[in-house]
Amino acid sequence: MRKFTLFTFVAATSLAASACSEKTQDAAETTADSAANDAAGAADVAGNAAEAVATDAGKAVDNAAAATDEMGDKVSQEAAEVEAGAHNESVSEAKRD
Repeated sequence: MRKFTLFTFVAATSLAASACSEKTQDAAETTADSAANDAAGAADVAGNAAEAVATDAGKAVDNAAAATDEMGDKVSQEAAEVEAGAHNESVSEAKRD
C-alpha cells in the first residue's frame, strides 16, 4: 500500500508540476516579449536623443564658424584701417595692397 501511495503522490506532483510549468512558460514568454518591446522602445529613444545631440552639435559648429568669419572680417577691416593711416591712403586702397 505504501508503494501505491508513493506512486500516486509522485504522479499527482508530476501532473501539478506540468500544469505549473505551462503557466510558468507562458509567463516567461510574456515577460520576454515585454522586455523585447521595452528594449526596442529604449533603442528608439536613444537614437532620437543621439540625433538631437548631433543636430545641436552641428548648429554649434555652424555658429562658431560664423563667429570666426565675423571676427576675421573685423580684424581685416581694422588692419586695413591701420595700414591706411600709416600710409596716408584710403581703407579701400589699403585692402587692395
